[in-house]
Amino acid sequence: MSSWQSEAEFLEHYDSRHYSGPLVSVDVAIFTLHEAQLKVLLVQRGEFPCKGRWALPGGFINMGGDADLYATARRKLKDKTGVDAPLLEQVCSLGNDARDPRGWSVTVLYMALVPWAPTAEFMESVTDARWWPVQWVDELAMAFDHAALIEAARDRLKNKTAYTVLPVHVLKRPFTLTQLQNAFELLMDTQLEKKSFRRRILNAKILEEAGEASPEGGRGRPAALYVPARGSEKHLFARVFGETA
Repeated sequence: MSSWQSEAEFLEHYDSRHYSGPLVSVDVAIFTLHEAQLKVLLVQRGEFPCKGRWALPGGFINMGGDADLYATARRKLKDKTGVDAPLLEQVCSLGNDARDPRGWSVTVLYMALVPWAPTAEFMESVTDARWWPVQWVDELAMAFDHAALIEAARDRLKNKTAYTVLPVHVLKRPFTLTQLQNAFELLMDTQLEKKSFRRRILNAKILEEAGEASPEGGRGRPAALYVPARGSEKHLFARVFGETA
């Protein structure tokens, strides 16, 4: 039978240190497009455990400064890249007694999309950071279970791209419709029919014209440039891309 007279009294004397708990962290899979490839940002660990191995940017929750998990993810992303990603989305959580040699651990996985920038801009707080093509991850010496985390984030990215405008987050603005279609195709790992793609994008009215690009080589017609319209990030297509129009 409890000896406490009220919940306030119970909480006043409660000490969470009397109970064991898992390590809790946040990891962020940061994707970009570069050289016609989907790439993920990895950092090389400078300390044990898994010293010298490649890992996703991330770290432990700051209970005194982070209001919630999203705040932790934003903080770690900014620490590692210096930017606030236009898209930062929780993918899943995973925990067990085998993923971290330090003990029972839980991680919450987020994914982010950013326009490509040289990794030299991400080097202030890590010893090494590189953009790796996602298909190379299986060949790298990866830390913890981060190869599996990247696969989970990649699956979410591929599936969500099929019915949203996620690709605009990896393009520098303004962009052409050809660049946008290429981004869709790389993120979805498929080919899209040009006329159908353009018709669906333009009919959705999710873009605003932003001038014209000079034709390559100085020949041909200039291509129209676009930027996302206000509120376009909330648009959901009725049919997934790749379906017959």
